[in-house]
Amino acid sequence: MRIIAWNIRAGGGTRIEGIHAQLAAWQPDIVCLCEFRATPPSRRLAELLLEEGLCHQVTTASDASPTRNALLLASRWPVRPFTLRLRPPEPGRWLTAEVAGPRPFAIAAMHVPNMVSGRKLQFMEAVRLIASKWRRGPAILVGDTNCGWPGLDEETPVFGRETALWLDTLAGLGWRDAYRVQYPQERIYTWYSPNGGNGFRLDQAFVNRRMLDRLTGVSYEWARSPADGRRDALSDHAALLLDFD
Repeated sequence: MRIIAWNIRAGGGTRIEGIHAQLAAWQPDIVCLCEFRATPPSRRLAELLLEEGLCHQVTTASDASPTRNALLLASRWPVRPFTLRLRPPEPGRWLTAEVAGPRPFAIAAMHVPNMVSGRKLQFMEAVRLIASKWRRGPAILVGDTNCGWPGLDEETPVFGRETALWLDTLAGLGWRDAYRVQYPQERIYTWYSPNGGNGFRLDQAFVNRRMLDRLTGVSYEWARSPADGRRDALSDHAALLLDFD
């Protein structure tokens, strides 16, 4: 089973056909997209994914705010959305569902606001509370967290004490950063500042104890331009690919 989490940047726009082709090449069973929107390009991408067999879809995108960044979950297997009492206060950036695959599990897709918004810490605290009280069996928390370990997941200092504490707390609760399970100290970046060109690892998947033994592989992949090798040809984020038995 392959899960792909990817921030497709501003709904995809004119890049939709390329984004679809890249996703198809990666052969996912489940796709979690950040910055999906209720715009014609994003809706076209959902249709293309349906044609690829990812026909069970849930989105937080809204026709009332079509250009607002939201989430899309598309799966080969039936998905049943559910609501948690302790969920983050921004419904467009949080989505939970049960996946009725061969070995059922739950998935929570998220897009954590950045610190400048003033909403990041409240969102992080809601996720921490969910992780601490989780009773729904095997599960994955995945998406663009705008977080990373200070010194390890950044080329220049940006992550602070709050970020480190949040990540350490999730790990202590049994929610392991899938990439760091397999690559504890490797430096890799999933987004680069457009101004300074500095790299940061902003995209993660946290796997709980009952899901961790299924994890067989994890990697970050850029959808590079075949013409010039430009890494941000289709998105300014790398995609996170997770493989489970």
